[in-house]
Amino acid sequence: MDKQGEAYWKATLGLLTKILAVWFIVSFGAGILFADMLNGIHLGGYPLGFWFAQQGSMYIFVALIFYYAKKMDQIDRKFDVHEE
Repeated sequence: MDKQGEAYWKATLGLLTKILAVWFIVSFGAGILFADMLNGIHLGGYPLGFWFAQQGSMYIFVALIFYYAKKMDQIDRKFDVHEE
């Protein structure tokens, strides 16, 4: 693999690592580990820990999908492997 290919995969894996870290923190952290602390805050009448476990995680996951698509398009264009 040439240096440009290695740089492309390094950028791609870096993006995936960041997205998976956010996914883990939101799903496991906010929904399970920090739920008791977050339950002191209310959002729409529901404790925030419960909200993250039931609904908030889904909103974050959808946002992550759009963020991933945008950033991958930028990475593809940077390394000239994009599709028109």
